[in-house]
Amino acid sequence: MKPMTYEQHLDEVTTLITEKYGLSDEAAIQTVMRAQADDFFSGHDDDPTICTLDRAHQDAREVFKKYQQALQSGSGASAAKLK
Repeated sequence: MKPMTYEQHLDEVTTLITEKYGLSDEAAIQTVMRAQADDFFSGHDDDPTICTLDRAHQDAREVFKKYQQALQSGSGASAAKLK
């Protein structure tokens, strides 16, 4: 499987968060931006070969779990359950 660019990977993670967990586009973007600001994706920028679709699914799950509470209290996102 051909790796994505860093930007494509972030876009895919954002899309997966909206599709899997029911967040709005805005809330998903905020979630990914918060994770990026916390250097969650720094390894991806350093090693773009890990920017795969499988990794995007894993990252979407981890980012959603880690930042869900902050989003719910800060932006009124719905309380979606993990699938």
